[in-house]
Amino acid sequence: MISQLCGYVAATLIALGVIIVCEMVFVRFVLNENTIWQTDFVTYSLVAATFVGSPFVLLTRGHVNVDVLPHYLGARKRFWLAIFSMVLAMSFCVVMMVLTALYWREAWSQGWLSNTMWRVRLWIPYASMPIGLGLLSLQFAVDLYLLVTGREPPFGIEAREGSP
Repeated sequence: MISQLCGYVAATLIALGVIIVCEMVFVRFVLNENTIWQTDFVTYSLVAATFVGSPFVLLTRGHVNVDVLPHYLGARKRFWLAIFSMVLAMSFCVVMMVLTALYWREAWSQGWLSNTMWRVRLWIPYASMPIGLGLLSLQFAVDLYLLVTGREPPFGIEAREGSP
């Protein structure tokens, strides 16, 4: 349910980005005025949509998946390859979550501001990185649990009759 909520949040951020880009074009070219905050907002919202939306993408298997090797493996080897790849991916996400959390904390404690006229407090947009990666790690943990308990087949490929 949390991963689905992340998908809605990411879609909302992208929609807001599109609306703000349209507003920015109108303000710049029709009203001939400067835009101060719009470029920053669109950039930060798209980055946040990427990180926060990643658990939803994993939940729905919306990512690009190269599964040539699993198709040629037997059921047992496919299972162990799925375990290995999932643990490796989850480990990467946990390491990145820790590193981005440290980066976020530095922005928070030192009061970093953007270099633009908007002067946004950078801890706000930077928070999407550890939050998104933390939720992605949790989704990996759920997927690993489903795989180990046999509720989901490895790589979504059901075992064929007579395969090892």
